[in-house]
Amino acid sequence: MRQIINGMKYWGQLLLLPIYWLSFLFPRDKHIWLFGSTFGRRFADNPRYFYLYVSQHSHRASEQVKAGIADWKKAGHAFVEDENCKKIRPIWISQDKGIISFLNENGYEAYYYHSMKGIWYALRGKVYLFDNYSKDINFWLSAGAVKINLWHGVGNKCINYDNKHDKVRHPKNGWEKFKYFPRRLSDEKPSHYILTTSPMMSGIFARAFQVPESHVIEAGYPRNDILFEESDILNLYQREEQMLMEHIEEWKNQGKTILGYFPTFRPSEVKFFEVCDLAELNAYFKENDIVLVCKLHPKSACKEAFEKIEYSNIYVVPANVDVNCFLGKMNLLIADYSSVYSDYMLLDRPVVAFHYDYEDYSKDTRDAYFDFEEYMPEVRAYNLAELEESIQRLLQRDEAAGKRKEFRGKLYKQIDCKSAGRLAESVKGIT
Repeated sequence: MRQIINGMKYWGQLLLLPIYWLSFLFPRDKHIWLFGSTFGRRFADNPRYFYLYVSQHSHRASEQVKAGIADWKKAGHAFVEDENCKKIRPIWISQDKGIISFLNENGYEAYYYHSMKGIWYALRGKVYLFDNYSKDINFWLSAGAVKINLWHGVGNKCINYDNKHDKVRHPKNGWEKFKYFPRRLSDEKPSHYILTTSPMMSGIFARAFQVPESHVIEAGYPRNDILFEESDILNLYQREEQMLMEHIEEWKNQGKTILGYFPTFRPSEVKFFEVCDLAELNAYFKENDIVLVCKLHPKSACKEAFEKIEYSNIYVVPANVDVNCFLGKMNLLIADYSSVYSDYMLLDRPVVAFHYDYEDYSKDTRDAYFDFEEYMPEVRAYNLAELEESIQRLLQRDEAAGKRKEFRGKLYKQIDCKSAGRLAESVKGIT
């Protein structure tokens, strides 16, 4: 029954095409910028931090937001006003009413996508800023808007049109063309703009998203600004995030070392529990004053098993939490194949490449942009003993620092916390 209902919803969206064409008729205000993330289900990633930046620098900022910034400045944080944001009205659109309430309660403007105001501003906003597709906000009301894809990572795996195994963009026959036609309607278009981090990534993304080079914005990722203490984005923590940040502060005050493990999803990740005896691992962490913070991908096959973990020195974060909130607090990253590794490169801290399933992953994964040894020149561990030994070594000396910096220079043009400002200037120029 559920499959039937989902099928009706999928094909039924074609009935909304007349509404899409009618939305061309609405005049759009270049000062209204709309933000959304992960199909309208999360407050996360590049849209989150760019939205916070623009909101906090806008002359429309609420008294509540201004008061928070004033307190933040008194605490010694830098906050340089950005003229590019002064006249902008940033609005978050979501399909999650909890997110809307959270933002409204903290003085930020946000609307439910099916509310009257959500519909109205979806028709009036000139700029759509998202991290997957314009459906993160409201595709069916988006005709005539400038659409800017901020995306969600610079990694090694081939994406979109570069991914030959992507059936949506590379249908193998007439049936697949027909089956994925509704999906392709609301995906990336040559008229969209795409955000990148360096000249090398600009060439890759222009091809992967099939946009002209003139539609590539090379400003860096706002989500990475928050990794630096000097950032002038005042973060806004949801409940689970606030709890974790309080725990991190407590652990640091106790002198504990904090490690992060944020794996991507793939079929072979289920082997984790074959390789890792968590009781033994927890005992190792306890003995060495280490806390491991874990967060799985929302699509992970291990998500439910991880959520049941209860150990003193292993802290599991809900999958919907934004990893960039706390990535900068990690002393060492245990990396798999996730693009979180690319973000962590900016901090220039030690990394253990925990590749217990490397052989399976190499067979199952999609094509890669770079030689894996060049992209991730880290000390590797394939079992629990090697992992523990590598952690001990790398906390004493970061053995891969030189090679990591070399490749980091290709992934990122700027190593700073000014990406949101550069992006604001670019978006204003486009509109």
